[in-house]
Amino acid sequence: MHRSASSSSFRLGVILAIFAATGFSCKAIFAKLAYRHGTDAITLVCLRMLFVLLILASYSLWRSKARLAGRDYLALIGLGLLGYYLSSVLDFIGLTTVSASLERLILGLYPTLTVLFSVVLTGTVMTRRMKQALPLTYLGIALVIAPGLAQANADWVGIGFIMASTTCYALYMSLSPVMISRIGAMRFTELGLTVSSIAVLCHFLITHPLNALIQPLPVYSLAAAMAVFATILPIYATAAAMSRIGASRTAIIGSLGPMLSILMSIGILDERLTAIQWLGAALVMLGVWVVSRKS
Repeated sequence: MHRSASSSSFRLGVILAIFAATGFSCKAIFAKLAYRHGTDAITLVCLRMLFVLLILASYSLWRSKARLAGRDYLALIGLGLLGYYLSSVLDFIGLTTVSASLERLILGLYPTLTVLFSVVLTGTVMTRRMKQALPLTYLGIALVIAPGLAQANADWVGIGFIMASTTCYALYMSLSPVMISRIGAMRFTELGLTVSSIAVLCHFLITHPLNALIQPLPVYSLAAAMAVFATILPIYATAAAMSRIGASRTAIIGSLGPMLSILMSIGILDERLTAIQWLGAALVMLGVWVVSRKS
């Protein structure tokens, strides 16, 4: 009975991780569509997080009777700033000059960084399947990224911003499971999102006039869609997946995100991949399949 329950929990964790990867893969598409209306990165991130705060307030998600220790508050603030403030702001700035496909592919490096950070910072042990999956996903991502980086007009400043975003998110992923085990996935997500939203709003108010929030109607619609489908739902799913299958497996399954972004970019933004890049995509999916199997 216990083994059956464990298997069911593992399968649910894999499904949640795939759902989260799908949601996160939509973010770059929403952002690129919003940029067509002339909005800037910080304003778009601010609108996204305003909608996140509105949704959290509407459902009073952060209410809880249990009290947190002082160190828990400090950890939540640190992780909130790292995961969905710094990583988001750096990513959206990079997206102003880097294609949606290339952005997701660079972000696809975070599984490798997450596993390494987890081993170094939290003492996580790499399983045999993780060791098999990482080279496949890493090689696959390299094949897909290489043509874009080889272009003479590649924007290395934008790429640098997205690499910094990737590092921040990998640190967040590797350090989050400790807090999730202490206070629960739901509460961790709610409080972390609240911290991130407040930080983004402060950043906006310092760097922009308030009337910068006046944007064309499609920008509001895209920001709202981003808040629901590319922020709140996948963040909850990620936290729940990490509580079931761990940060490393969740991160490796997240490698599917770039592949999904590519497919959406082809259909919506008219971006294209070469045969070598499709081979890389297949290797990533093979790596995800390897790590998604339960021993």
